[in-house]
Parts: sequence; C-alpha cells; structure tokens
Amino acid sequence: MIGLGMIFDETYRPVLEQLRQTGLFRRDFGLVEVSLAAVATRTGRRAERLKQTGCLSDFQSFIEPGSCDQLVESGVDVVCVATPDDRHFDAARLALQAGKHVLIEKPSVLRLQELDELVRLADERQLLAKVVYHKLADPDHKRLRTLVRDGVLRHVNHGYCSLLEPKSISTQQFAEWIQGRNPATYVAVHYLKLIDFTFGPEWSLARVSATGQRGLVGPVDGRTWDSVQTQVVYRYPDGREAAFDIHTSWVTPDNFPGYVEQEVQFRFDNGMWNAHQRKRGVEVTVEGRTPNEMKSTPNHHYNALVEEPWGERRQRGYGLEVIQRFFEEVAYVEFGGPSTERAKRFRAMSSLEYNDLRSDRRVVAMVQALEAILARQADGEPGSQVVVNDPQGGLVLRIPGRSESTILYAGRV
Repeated sequence: MIGLGMIFDETYRPVLEQLRQTGLFRRDFGLVEVSLAAVATRTGRRAERLKQTGCLSDFQSFIEPGSCDQLVESGVDVVCVATPDDRHFDAARLALQAGKHVLIEKPSVLRLQELDELVRLADERQLLAKVVYHKLADPDHKRLRTLVRDGVLRHVNHGYCSLLEPKSISTQQFAEWIQGRNPATYVAVHYLKLIDFTFGPEWSLARVSATGQRGLVGPVDGRTWDSVQTQVVYRYPDGREAAFDIHTSWVTPDNFPGYVEQEVQFRFDNGMWNAHQRKRGVEVTVEGRTPNEMKSTPNHHYNALVEEPWGERRQRGYGLEVIQRFFEEVAYVEFGGPSTERAKRFRAMSSLEYNDLRSDRRVVAMVQALEAILARQADGEPGSQVVVNDPQGGLVLRIPGRSESTILYAGRV
C-alpha cells in the first residue's frame, strides 16, 4: 500500500483483513493467499497505529525519503496507490517499472500524457494497471446500466449529478493536501466515469467547461476551490448532443444530516432516472452521536460492519467488492491456468472497461480540461472552454477574448 489515509481505512483495510483470514478462492485459480506485505507513508505514524491493531501487523513500513522506492524493492507483487490524486502518477509509474501490478484510486492521473505513459508501461511488461471507481458497483448504478444495456431506457439527453461533502473533509481529513486542489477532480470523476461507462461508447466527448467558488478553505483569489460546477457535452453520431452538469463541494456544514449529499438525475428519450443517497430508506438518530460521529442517513450499500445471522462479523459493500475483484483479476492472470496462456488471460483482464486504465482516457481528458480551466480562472481569466478532438489537437483550451488557443494534449482523445 502506498498511502494509509481515510480511503485505506474504509476500504482496503477491511478487504485485506478478511482476505488474510479466508484467502482468495475461485475455482479457476484455486486458493491464493493475499497479505499486506509493505506500506509506504510520509511519516510512518499511521503504519504504527495499524500494526497495533493486530490483524495486519506483519508488514514492512517505509517512510520518506524514498518510501515508494523501498516498497517496490521489498518483494511485493501488487501495489495499491491511495495517495492524494496529484501523487498518483509517480507512484504508479515506479511500481509498473518495477514489474508490479497496480491499482490506483480515482482519478487515475491528471493528464493524458501521464495516462499514455502508464498504459505503455503496463503493455510493455504485461501487467494489470487498474483504477478504482467504486460507484460503478453501487446497486442503483448497476441497475441503471442494465436498463440502458437492455434498451429499456433509451438515448440519454442530459443529466445532473451532485456530491457535496462536509467542511471537515477539506479542513481536517484532507487539510494536508487540498492547497491548490479542488473537489471536482477529487469526486466529480465518480460521475464522469459513471456517465462515460453507462451511456457510451457510441458517442464522442465534445466540450468541457467549468467554474467554481473560493474563499472558505483558501483565499478568494487563490487556487484552492470550495466548490466547482462542471459541464461536459457528448455528441452522438447523428449530431445530437447530451450535456451533463456535475456539482461538487467540500464545504457543506458539518452538521448537515446527510454528511455526504449525493444525487443523480438523467433524462432519456423515453424516461427519467432519479436517485438520491439520503433517500434510500434509512434514517437513524442516536443522542450525542448523530449526525457527526454516526451518519443520520448512512449508505450501507457502500460499506458497513454487520453481524451476519450466523454470528460472523464482516464489513460488506460495493466499496470493498471492487478492491477484492482487482485481486481476483491479478490472481486469474498469474494462477488461472498454464503459464503459456498468461498473455491470453492478461488480454482478457485488460479489456475490462470498468477499471482498466486504457478505458480511462475520456475521464482523464475531462479532469485535465477541468484543471486547466480552473487554473485560468484563478489567473483572472474566467469562462474558458476546452474543445475535444479539434483540428488543432485532442484538448484545445479557448479563452474568451483571445484569438490564440492552448493545446493541452496534441493527440486524439
């Protein structure tokens, strides 16, 4: 593991604890042992606390300087990257260069140039390079995609997505890295991927625009954003366009009952889809504990510690399923048959659109466009737009009042 923050504690830790106890088993690859062998962190303090829990105590801990270099040289087989998003690329590249399978938290990287390099390394060394978009495994989102695939919901026209997090996220949990960052890159990618994966692939990405607000978690004229509103536009082969607005924030009041407020709305030629996390059907109040220590409207589908009717206690949810699935994909490549057929198994696992870096191009393109637009706005030039696959280049930044354009990415998206 590279990074032991909140994401590790909520998802990777329970997966690794359970796999240590039960192993990973499937008929096609048999029993595979999965253990946490090494971690890389800045100071090692969280690693020491993890060792004290007992279940995952037998691992090496590497700290700065050179923690990632030491980790990949320590004999691990798989590297999971759960650092702040602007540190993903260097860690993932180092792991792939060392011959390790890689799983990266979303967004995989911030620029298409970086994605191209990671895909090249993965192909060259025949390694799996994957990205975590756990919302694709949300039961509601899986049902939505099923209805689209079956033709029940036809031809999405436009949509709206919102993910609003409490101020404690930006001022406490992520206070060390939010400087110069924005909540859209951090969480809007969940919905950018959901849209791209669920309703594609017959359309093409056409345009990206964005704006945002500053002044609460950073200076009003700085580069640290409180909230961001992004719009992405796709074009169908027949010329029709579909527009999607994604609103993100990490300055919602901490005592807001939903803690994380999430909703999606999509309109189709023949129907509507509305989903709201707070209205899934569970509300709970505990005096002195909700809504801060415990959430008043929890999402038990994502992740929850439960006691099964037969007495066993486990954490379950789609946030854990996608991580275990990655380990299954690695196990299948390495142990799912004779070594002479490994290349065939690798190609099969590399073709999975939901998590392979090769299918992350449009999401990374949107992230790169978003970051460039916000940077221009911070420099006093609001209202920019990025055009996709323009004759000038794959990502072309255009600024109102300027005749010249900036080429963010020369190749086709």
